[in-house]
Amino acid sequence: MRNEELGDLEVWIDQDLCTGDGICAQYAPEVFELDIDGLAYVKSADDELLQEKGATTPVPLTLLTEVKDSAKECPGDCIHVRRVTDRIEVYGPDAE
Repeated sequence: MRNEELGDLEVWIDQDLCTGDGICAQYAPEVFELDIDGLAYVKSADDELLQEKGATTPVPLTLLTEVKDSAKECPGDCIHVRRVTDRIEVYGPDAE
């Protein structure tokens, strides 16, 4: 998946800041899911919950708006969307 303006994107969640509101899972349930611990995690392309700290998953272009909105609306400011090529954050609390 490629977006010429942004490059390939990946998303990850900082569970230390996650408030468990579930807004991300409402916006993009294909990418985010709340686990039994009440925190949000990203899911792999084959729907596997990725619970390792700092785990990333590709952002499907068809869900870019939903993932961007999740990062924008997250009350914990814990969703980070960055380019794979240079690891620059394009959406989230560390985006410039």
